[in-house]
Amino acid sequence: MLSPKRTKYRKQQRGRLKGKACRNNKLDCGDYGIQALEPVWLTSRQIEAVRRTISRYTKRTGKLWVKVFPDKPITARAEESRMGSGKGAVDYWVVVIRPGNILFEVTGVPKEIAMEALKIACYKLPIKTRILTKEVM
Repeated sequence: MLSPKRTKYRKQQRGRLKGKACRNNKLDCGDYGIQALEPVWLTSRQIEAVRRTISRYTKRTGKLWVKVFPDKPITARAEESRMGSGKGAVDYWVVVIRPGNILFEVTGVPKEIAMEALKIACYKLPIKTRILTKEVM
């Protein structure tokens, strides 16, 4: 799964999910993409599931960009542990997604295959999304 090689600090506070994406909200690498319409914490497992779905449906032709990277550690305490005794160990990694973020981009495959692959991939995500296409001049 995706996770950073090293970080400056081991644990982070939770933060907020308010606001819209001001960066990474337009297609720049690929011709087709998935855009988030709701805020969410996207886990490394969910990102990997979508990546595998797209690459398998396109039969690894074309190019796929994963535009997000999980760099926020989420901690969890042991089950049925007593109160106190500090914060739990890092359990998994997430990326903070705000409405408008581009999650995945695809290029180099026919339009029908790309649209179907992205449609199937959207089912793997826990939020509402939309499929974007680049305007052809």
